[in-house]
Amino acid sequence: MKSLTSRRARAIVVAVAAGSLVLTACSENKGNTSGTDSKKDQKKAAQQSKAITYADAAASTGPAAEVAGAKSGGTIEVYQEAGLSHLDPGQIYVSDGGQVANLIYRGLTNFQEDGKGNMSVVGDIATDAGKSSDGGKTWTYTLKDGIKDQNGNEITSADVRHTVERMYAEFIFDGPNYLQTWLSGPKYREQLKDGGFGKKHLPASVLDTPDDKTVVFHFDKPRPDLPQMLAMSGYSIVPEKTDTKEKYDKAPVSLGPYKISEYKVGKALKLVKNDQWDPKTDSVRHQYVDGWNFDFGVTESTQTKRLIADQGGSKNAIQFTGSVESTQIQDVITDPAVNKRTIKGYQPYVMVLNFNLDRVKNKKVRDAVTYAVNSKSLIAGEGGAYGGDPAPNLFAPTLPGYEAKYDPYGRLKTPSGNIEKAKELLKDVPASEKKLVFAYRNSENEQKRKVALEDALSKVGIKVVGKEIDAASFYEQIGKVKNPYDIYVTGWGQDWPSAGTVVTPIYDGDQIADGSPNYSHVNDPKVQELIKKALSEEPTAAQKTWQEAHHYILEKINPAAPLWYAKQFQLYGSNIGGARYSTESSYIDVNNLFLKS
Repeated sequence: MKSLTSRRARAIVVAVAAGSLVLTACSENKGNTSGTDSKKDQKKAAQQSKAITYADAAASTGPAAEVAGAKSGGTIEVYQEAGLSHLDPGQIYVSDGGQVANLIYRGLTNFQEDGKGNMSVVGDIATDAGKSSDGGKTWTYTLKDGIKDQNGNEITSADVRHTVERMYAEFIFDGPNYLQTWLSGPKYREQLKDGGFGKKHLPASVLDTPDDKTVVFHFDKPRPDLPQMLAMSGYSIVPEKTDTKEKYDKAPVSLGPYKISEYKVGKALKLVKNDQWDPKTDSVRHQYVDGWNFDFGVTESTQTKRLIADQGGSKNAIQFTGSVESTQIQDVITDPAVNKRTIKGYQPYVMVLNFNLDRVKNKKVRDAVTYAVNSKSLIAGEGGAYGGDPAPNLFAPTLPGYEAKYDPYGRLKTPSGNIEKAKELLKDVPASEKKLVFAYRNSENEQKRKVALEDALSKVGIKVVGKEIDAASFYEQIGKVKNPYDIYVTGWGQDWPSAGTVVTPIYDGDQIADGSPNYSHVNDPKVQELIKKALSEEPTAAQKTWQEAHHYILEKINPAAPLWYAKQFQLYGSNIGGARYSTESSYIDVNNLFLKS
């Protein structure tokens, strides 16, 4: 994203009571400064919390601040192992789709960052971050002039209403559901079963569009985090005239600086300049390069080899959401010329081994697995200290309310696994319950994880039966409530800096459905009670309630064994300019990139 200009001084600082914090990356591109000292990295992640700002019209007006030394022209090559799960914005809830969304979509709001840990929410197609009234229960947005889609159609409030309402449709199953549940409750689909494609719309008392330029959201309780939530890729605008429902996933329409010229699912994606994008309306994005060529199916080891060699087209290439392959990390960090072409940072993700509670019903088995798993071995496959740190619990160091010493299963004392404790728990467990079906992606990294898990669990008498899944559809497959798997590795990071965006989406029983990130199918009355309580409290009190919920979930239910906290370590070619770590995406910041020559 962009560096902030002097307009930032006129931005509106969000009150601490809104609970809006942002945490910076553990390091910028300054050589070998991340990954060698885990305690220091975590301390930085915790110390660098800063109040976020909700920006006014001045800070939301384009063009974006120029990147030093930036030039125009050329095409960036993108190396990516797995294909994209979705391109329909409403279906985007994973990191690869979010990165692409930065290039081709726009929403009502967006995050703007300066590379120093300062972040604000600006108006994207809206004139500002939003105006609240009625104690924060009503939010009003005014659309900027001159916002058009790639076909030249001007975006109006009807398109915003359509974007929201289509999220109620049955064919939208993989995206976020915050806005829908805030507006219409957990059974929101029943309120608008056809997703607004018929004659029925949400009532004006919920979502009002009094004219072409105005959108008003009405909630039953204060929603101070709305501007941050609307900045999620999943709420990017889908123009009503060109919505093809299920088919939209393959040929979406752009509002951003680039548009799709060619898309071969799982193989290639080509982006070219969108001539209908007006930089004067955009304070976040640039259009420095002529296009982007995505090459899918390139393994992380191949990506790393090409980028270390830095020959030919690789000079213009980046890793998108992949990382430096673990066995080649020493080749990178010991060569100063290569190491300076890296992006390093602490990610918000906690990697866990999910238990399908509908199948792994015996808590002794879940506890035994949690004691037995070898975080050190798993992290070795990620690149050692450059890839992550052992996780003692389900909250990341980048999350407000993180408790570094909360370690109910002794993961920090025995990161290689407590085999004796696991065996003790399993001594009276029937043999039929000591066979677990493990779903894993068909990727290099996941193969390593499979071997590490099989090795650790076999030591305590648990047999692991591996079931390989295409990486592009992995989350869709494990997201099915009736999936045939017992365990699977997932990673979750906060959608914005609030524990509510961790506990609610993945442990709320009301949200168990196909496509829901409640991958373990947690449905517990006590958890529901604590979620309801936290959502009604001011942030200071809510933080304590979220911690109480966290403790109860991990100790009394144990739906997921914490494995490691993820770090990012990416490589790019020598002709790439403007490269930096994005706090918002936790990957290379695609909004600032250009080619040096």
